[in-house]
Amino acid sequence: MIKRLLIAIVALVIVAGGIIGYNLFIGQLMKTIFANMKAPAVPVSVSTVAASTWTPEIEAIGTAAAMRGTDLAVEASGIVREIRFKANDTVRKGQVLVQIDDREERADLASAKAALDLAEVTLKRARELRARGVSATSTLDEAQAAEAEARASVAKIEASLSTKVLTAPFDGVIGIPQIETGAYVAAGTTFATLQDRAHMRVDFALTEQQAAQVHPQMAVTLASEAEDVALSGTITGIEPKIDPNSRLVTMRATVPDAEGQLTPGQFLHVKVALPAEENVIALPQTVVQASLYGDSVFVVRETTPEGAQEPELQVKQVFVKIGRSAGDRLEIREGLAVGDRVVNAGQNKLTSGAPVTIDNSLSLDPAAAAAN
Repeated sequence: MIKRLLIAIVALVIVAGGIIGYNLFIGQLMKTIFANMKAPAVPVSVSTVAASTWTPEIEAIGTAAAMRGTDLAVEASGIVREIRFKANDTVRKGQVLVQIDDREERADLASAKAALDLAEVTLKRARELRARGVSATSTLDEAQAAEAEARASVAKIEASLSTKVLTAPFDGVIGIPQIETGAYVAAGTTFATLQDRAHMRVDFALTEQQAAQVHPQMAVTLASEAEDVALSGTITGIEPKIDPNSRLVTMRATVPDAEGQLTPGQFLHVKVALPAEENVIALPQTVVQASLYGDSVFVVRETTPEGAQEPELQVKQVFVKIGRSAGDRLEIREGLAVGDRVVNAGQNKLTSGAPVTIDNSLSLDPAAAAAN
């Protein structure tokens, strides 16, 4: 009985040992196979690093306004007798826009002119009498004073009449009428807005550090939020003080807009072009990968693995220091040298040391790919 039990135990140990040994053998075999298995090369496109001309830009948010724009107001109170414009009419300087009832002033003017005629006749007669010596000097003085007073009364009434006729102060596009014919309006009532949209300006603000790089006559480019407007202009004004509340410096740019693409009050993206710099390394933003460890790029390098006969292409992850940005390109301050080939597509499939093949048909940077 004991002998049979011992034989069973020995047999069980032999079987278990065989199974364990077989599994260890298979595991080691698989490790050897995978260790010697060469990973397939990953196709990538590359951009060759080159020193180029860098045109830095300062970006800001601006608001469009007409170089000449104002809200037109009534100068004198009265009844609106006539409105001589419609919304969005193009008007010329001096064109009559609104007529306020002026019948009372015209009647006063007729009376004042009659009084002036009488004063002029009286003065003429007084001069003749004085020349013949039959009139006192005081009589002539009184006639001259009366004539001057009558003339001043006429001028005063004519000035009052001019406030009843509202004219355009400059050429431009007039807005929606804010008054109605027959309505009584008080002095100062706004009746429309007038904007000269052929000559526009854009106001924007920069930080103190940015403002130090800007000076008058620098070029600016403008784009609307919908990107349906693209215009250029020049800086014509820089506020000589910093706003103590926002700590910003206000800038003004003049923008020719003969076609009327801009609308006063419109929101705009502003870019100020700074002087160009030579020998700067810049890459597309899509080339650079950001992570918790920093910004990096994959650089393709030719290496000869141990035991290999032919060199092959591999990628190495290189950390870089990013500088300024302009459009879709980033300045690379450290980490790369002229002539390096950086991967510009397919980075998400790469690990440092992976073999690759170059296929620039995948490129996200057509200009760089064409150069390769």
